[in-house]
Amino acid sequence: MKTIAIMTAALLAATPALAQQAGHQGMSHQGMDHSGMMQPSAANPYGPDMMKMHERMMAAKGADAGETWIRQMIEHHRGAVTMSQTALRSTRNAEIRREAQKTIDSQNREIATLNAMLRKMGKNPQ
Repeated sequence: MKTIAIMTAALLAATPALAQQAGHQGMSHQGMDHSGMMQPSAANPYGPDMMKMHERMMAAKGADAGETWIRQMIEHHRGAVTMSQTALRSTRNAEIRREAQKTIDSQNREIATLNAMLRKMGKNPQ
């Protein structure tokens, strides 16, 4: 066990990004400004979409583990829709555009299914 701790400490000391990430785990994300962490670029315009999805997933809560799972999955699927919409705006590749549209359609069906589950449980949909 001591060897693992020493190896982990050495790896973290040698890799500042991993050390920062390890220190970030377990911290509350509420109230933190992540806007500078994932700036969009022409090659990767998805950073803001991913951060928004992550923040909404973290905030989604229910009365029990099942409801929380549903609510977080809805936000996960919404994130996929948003990223696919960004792909449609960002590429002219016909194959990618077809897959992005298929993703939008399938994820919207999943969201509808999950919201129906919430209604069936007597909960408000999102």
